[in-house]
Amino acid sequence: MAVRLRSILPHFVLILFSVVFLFPFVWLVMTSLKTPEEILKFPPSILPETFQWSNYKAAFEAIPFTRYMMNTFLICMINIIGQLFAAPLVAYSISRIPWKGRKIIFTIVVATMILPAQVQMIPQYIIFTKLGWVNTIMPLTIGAFFGAPFFIFLLRQFLLGVPMELSEAAKIDGASELRIYLKIVLPILKPALATVALFSFVWSYVDFMGPLIYLNDSVKWTITVGLQSFQQDHGAQWEKLMAASTIMAVPMILIYFFGQKYFMRSGSALTGFK
Repeated sequence: MAVRLRSILPHFVLILFSVVFLFPFVWLVMTSLKTPEEILKFPPSILPETFQWSNYKAAFEAIPFTRYMMNTFLICMINIIGQLFAAPLVAYSISRIPWKGRKIIFTIVVATMILPAQVQMIPQYIIFTKLGWVNTIMPLTIGAFFGAPFFIFLLRQFLLGVPMELSEAAKIDGASELRIYLKIVLPILKPALATVALFSFVWSYVDFMGPLIYLNDSVKWTITVGLQSFQQDHGAQWEKLMAASTIMAVPMILIYFFGQKYFMRSGSALTGFK
């Protein structure tokens, strides 16, 4: 009985927390299917009296939803490509190649994570203005091709768990550093790289401040800025706003369900090396 209780209790706690965390999303979806009168009714009800699927059609017609989503996905894909190109290269050089000053460079890279984004906004805006990149996606994507400090740190910690004997054996066989990186290290890094890609997508997808600052033309807006503009232009049409927000949340949910296995593989692969 005690063994069964120890097994049931953790699952009960996890289910309870799952319900707590899922409730806001359930409320979002149910609100998107209500009439304006039902939304403002007190006391509020979770389920709508009649499911108003037309709210989703109205949301698509109120703003150029498809264009905003395409702009968002374009920025996300470019950032993913940039991070997958730069971050593993930097992490590999810091963790696997002995060169003078690499510890200092790594310390500086990690220290940049302490800087608040607000401190960097004005200097970055001045730089991008002088380069003529304002109202383009360049300020939102170019940084990815230099590697994000967090991703460099993550991959470096992962690589520290990979035995150096693999690289040394390859060098004895005449493999160059680039060949070792491409043929040995990158395949081992696949779970960690998937984690980097997932994080990069999420950060780019939900970014609001960057597109708001740099994209002046509404044709180039991302979905986050588009939803904010919708709220300003149409007032408190909550049913349409909730419908648009639900559609926006769908990619994030799919990323979670299809990507959680890579998080698990990344952790198990890291702890599996001796």
